[in-house]
Parts: sequence; structure tokens; C-alpha cells
Amino acid sequence: MFPRLMTLVLAAGLLASAQMSMSVDKLKEFVKSSVALHEDDRKLAEYLKKVKLTNQLDASTVEDLQGLGAGPRTVAALKALMASTASLPAAPPPPPKPVYVPPPPPTSEEQAQVLADAKDYARNYSARMPDYICTQVTRRFYDPSGMEFWRAQDTITERLSYFEGHEDYKVVLVNSQPVEMSHDKLGGATSSGEFVSMMREIFAPDTETQFDWERWGTLRGRRMHVFSYRVLQSKSKYSIFSGTANQRIIAGYRGLIFIDKETGAILKITLQAEDLPTGFPIREVNLSLDYDHVSISDHDFILPLKAILTSREGAKYLSKNEVEFRMYRKFSAESTITAVDVETPAALPSDTTKEEQSSTPKQQPSTPVAKKPSK
Repeated sequence: MFPRLMTLVLAAGLLASAQMSMSVDKLKEFVKSSVALHEDDRKLAEYLKKVKLTNQLDASTVEDLQGLGAGPRTVAALKALMASTASLPAAPPPPPKPVYVPPPPPTSEEQAQVLADAKDYARNYSARMPDYICTQVTRRFYDPSGMEFWRAQDTITERLSYFEGHEDYKVVLVNSQPVEMSHDKLGGATSSGEFVSMMREIFAPDTETQFDWERWGTLRGRRMHVFSYRVLQSKSKYSIFSGTANQRIIAGYRGLIFIDKETGAILKITLQAEDLPTGFPIREVNLSLDYDHVSISDHDFILPLKAILTSREGAKYLSKNEVEFRMYRKFSAESTITAVDVETPAALPSDTTKEEQSSTPKQQPSTPVAKKPSK
């Protein structure tokens, strides 16, 4: 009780030194802090009776403070203040939030250089990747209503190893239960390898991808060049398989590319399938791929962070895979991930891969992208 009493005494002293006069904004701060500290309702009301406001206290402010937990005596004192200030001018509105004016887009020459550097980055991406082992967690969802009311289907934990350019998957847990199963026996919607192949295909010369400047963006606190792109079906290698029809088709696609302004690293790719044949059971496919900085053996690399794949089969049925890549470490012949020493980690916060709407990206030191030494 002593600290709270001291808080009220200090607050009262401040009121006295200010000759009991304050603005509505100051009153709101005072009442909010007192309520948060669970001050005595009767004593707080007594102090408020000595307050002289410089502008009008309106009913909505009193209701807001009551909703935050102000007691009945405090509310009565606030209503008395509201009545006594009815003839005073209304409190000034809060200052408007600063309007963010984005910087102008790069010149056409600068855009061409960014894309040329991104093309080089994509072509050499796999060569820059280290041999690693990590935990891949796939959370699968479905929705028969087609309204994105997602129901959890299962959670699959796998060991993913990348060695000399080849990926190997081993299922370790399904719904936290140990299993021995190969990746291709999981059934349902699964995915693998898109992080390398998709980036390479989009920037391959024979794909003839159409790029256009979209906007500036901010992703995980870093400023991004954002380009839209489109790959025609006639140039695409992106295949979609329908188990229902036992049919595989090649689809065109479009999406966005996020390129780090400081490092030139590609940190996000989105994809929306186009030109799906009439009669093909799968009617929609959307994919997002996120990459991020990962430290392995004290070296910085850009490696897969998360993928989200959604599809619609027929008019309604939806499925969604959320794939996360965690616990990276250097690959060695002795590296293993087994059901004995693995727990499925909690899902990443949903805003980790969302584009930020803040006006200015956080100031961060430029992190060089690890490159394979030239021979």
C-alpha cells in the first residue's frame, strides 16, 4: 500500500505545483496511470474534485476512462468536471499523423541494374548455399467451405539436409509422434525445393520473364525494391499435379519479387498461377517464399525461412501448407535429427513474413551476402 500512497501524494504534489490546472490530455494520462496502479477510488475522486481543466471534457472521454477501469466515485468526479467545463472550448484534436511520401522510384537505368544484379544473384544462389542440415516443419490445413475457415490437418517435422547441391528429406514426427516415413509417402499436398528452383527459373534467360517496377517496400525492417513479374505459360516450367485427376499440367504465373536495397539479396517471392486448363480440378494456386539471414559456423547466408502454399480444388475445397525452416547448422556426415532429440518448434509469428506498413525502415547495418570464393 505504501508505494501506491506515495504515488498519489506525488501526483497531488504535481497538481498543486501546477495550481490544480491541467488539460484534458493530462487528465486522461493521470487517471489512466492511477487506474493501472489500482489507486483507491475514493482518494482519486477527491483529488479530481480539486482539478481545474483548461478545456472541455466530453462524454466519450469519460466513457473511455470508465471502460479502462475507473471506479464509480472517479467516474462521478469526471462527470462533474464534464458539467463544469461545458462552456469551455473543446480539446484540440490530436495532431495528424505524418503522411508518408515514398521516395521516387529508381530511374529506368537503376531498375535495369537492380534486375541485372538480381539475375546474377539467382543464377549463383545455389553455389553460395552452404551444406547444411535443418528442421523443416510443415503445418497443413484444409477448409471444405472455401471461406478460409482453416482446420488443422496435421503437423509434419522433417530433417532436411542439403549437401553438394542435393536435398534429402526424412520424416521424423507426425503430430509430435515418432514415425519412419519417406517424404513422398506423406500423401496430401506436399512441397519441396521451390526456394532454389523458383528463383532460378524466374531469372533464367529462356523464361523471358516480364519485369515491371512495382513500389518500394519494407520487409523485416529492411528497405526493398519490389518488382512485379509475369511468366507466360509457353515459357513456364512450373508444374501442378492433381492427385484427383492423376494429371500434371504446366501453368503460367505472376507475382512479386522483393530485393534488398542494401545487399541485393532476394528475400521474398510471391506466385499466383495462371492459365490453368478448363476441367483441371485445381483452380487456384498461390505461393509465397521468404528467405532470411541465417548464421552457420559464424558465416552469414540467405536461406529459406518460410513458405506458404494455398490451393483451391473445384469450387470450394481449400488446402494450405505453412512450411518453416528452423535450427540450421552445418552439415557433416555425423549430423542427424531424430525423433529422440527433436521437438516441433512453435510457429513463427504471423507478422514475420508480412510486408511492413511503417513509413521508414529500421536502420540496420548492411549485412554482406556470403559468396563462394572465386577460383
